[in-house]
Amino acid sequence: MHVRTEAHTRGHVFVVMLSYLIIAELARCWQDLDVTVNEGISQLDTLCATQFLVKGQVRCNQIPQPRPLLQQLLKAAKITLPEVLPSRGVTVTTRKKLTSRRKKR
Repeated sequence: MHVRTEAHTRGHVFVVMLSYLIIAELARCWQDLDVTVNEGISQLDTLCATQFLVKGQVRCNQIPQPRPLLQQLLKAAKITLPEVLPSRGVTVTTRKKLTSRRKKR
């Protein structure tokens, strides 16, 4: 990581330290579940939402009931998922286009 200003360096250190704290907290929460933090995060990565369209526009996103392992991970971390998330109509894009680094199918 190349940072050139003091503010960017401080921001980078903040994000890295926050990541370490989150990893340590998840490891503590999941120590009795026979799952590593990487495995748990990979499982959580499979969570998805279902978009509800009204007249062609997304109005809300519903989160389906998680599988049993995901329920255990969330319960151990004391996380409660909402059933529905309102749609703000925001599209998230990256500043850099990643198509050149993606595999072409």
